[in-house]
Amino acid sequence: MSGEIHLLIVDDDERIRGLLQKFLIRHGFCVTAARDAAHARRLLAGLEFDLIVLDVMMPGEDGISLTRDLRKTLSTPIMLLTAKGETEDRIAGLEAGADDYLPKPFEPKELLLRINAVLRRMPQMEQAEAGPKYLHLGRFRYDVERGELWEGDQIVRLTGTEAQLMKIFVTSAGEPVTRSELVERLGRDGDQAQERAVDVQITRLRRKLEDDPRQPRYLQTVRGAGYMLTPE
Repeated sequence: MSGEIHLLIVDDDERIRGLLQKFLIRHGFCVTAARDAAHARRLLAGLEFDLIVLDVMMPGEDGISLTRDLRKTLSTPIMLLTAKGETEDRIAGLEAGADDYLPKPFEPKELLLRINAVLRRMPQMEQAEAGPKYLHLGRFRYDVERGELWEGDQIVRLTGTEAQLMKIFVTSAGEPVTRSELVERLGRDGDQAQERAVDVQITRLRRKLEDDPRQPRYLQTVRGAGYMLTPE
């Protein structure tokens, strides 16, 4: 059921966010995570998603308010994560336009089953008509579905590792990814030599993406936290 399906997880709890992201990636989904409603809005401005998993209780704008506002322009399925026993939140969420809800705490496997159930209810034609999805990086555009980088009408040749790195960064756009996580998601042994090898690959990728690779605009270094892709 998962295929190339792209999920957005929105939760202010970093631990839950990370656990869900890793669990769902292991089950074949493409997963992007946001720490709050504002971060989610920035990601939604540049990417299209097949389903949004949204925590109700967040600092700032809560999940129900965000759902209500997104429904003005967006038909993407939304699943709310609600506090256990908060029946009012569930009713308010469904009234705001959510497709389903799951009370916390929950087993990740139950979330997986609910996600697949919601996706099965989506009209297949609507999914097919979504068309190509692009991420814009200055004069470049990245075709998310095809995993291709374009400059105008010219494709930019990427090595296998560079293509893998782009996919990883796109699924984590706006969020730093540590060197150790990059090594893990590239399927390599986690040692210092592999982390240095990732640094080399990042340098090569920047030469293809950036006007000035020494002062990167799109593939930035976040001190103490790793690397982060910041699309326009």
